[in-house]
Amino acid sequence: MEATNTEEFCISCHEMEQAVYQELQETIHFSNRTGVRATCPDCHVPKEWIHKVIRKIKASNELYHKMLGTIDTVEKFEEKRLELAKNVWRTMKETDSRECRNCHNFDSMDFDRQEERSASRHDEAIEAGYTCIDCHKGIAHSLPEGYDPAEDLPGGEE
Repeated sequence: MEATNTEEFCISCHEMEQAVYQELQETIHFSNRTGVRATCPDCHVPKEWIHKVIRKIKASNELYHKMLGTIDTVEKFEEKRLELAKNVWRTMKETDSRECRNCHNFDSMDFDRQEERSASRHDEAIEAGYTCIDCHKGIAHSLPEGYDPAEDLPGGEE
């Protein structure tokens, strides 16, 4: 199971390497002043064993569809991208952005060292009970074509 927890495994599919991995390389999660890099499993695979096993079971469905040819090209991936992204976002929301919080946590943030706007937004997020994905969609990958931010507003479709 650990062999599937590597960036190399994740991008071994041509459509992953040519799409989302290319986008990740353009973000602060890939290259930054501190040299700390988030890899695919850091954000998409839980650390705790039981949550990891559940994720791996769900991932077997993704591999099944890869073998069936449902999503075996960049073009097919892009056609399904919004649906796939919404699934990831929903999971992140349901888990209180658990994987984000391995590195980012409100309790560890020094708001005095943040830009005023960021500190204010983080303070509002704490008050409102928001989780990382509520505000940070598109932080590591491009937002999918057809994504409507209005859906995320109270009373939106999601």
